[in-house]
Amino acid sequence: MSAQQLDDVWQIKAACRGPQHAVFFPPPQFERKDEKLERESQAKAICASCSVKRDCLDYAISIREPHGIWGGLNENERKLEMARRGL
Repeated sequence: MSAQQLDDVWQIKAACRGPQHAVFFPPPQFERKDEKLERESQAKAICASCSVKRDCLDYAISIREPHGIWGGLNENERKLEMARRGL
């Protein structure tokens, strides 16, 4: 197994795998603020019980993922976390 594959093993354990994955990213069409907040709330509820939440967040920060909910944080929250980490 390559180092890259070992680093990605957490993804297999992610609670977001499956049909509910759509709530983690904005839809292709316009999304009202209340719809965005509801979608993000649903995604964050799934993240709350995820055993690899920290790995997910660290990954998103390391690649500077600009979209979606990763590790329980949205885009703006990840920017704040990156600043907190001095990145």
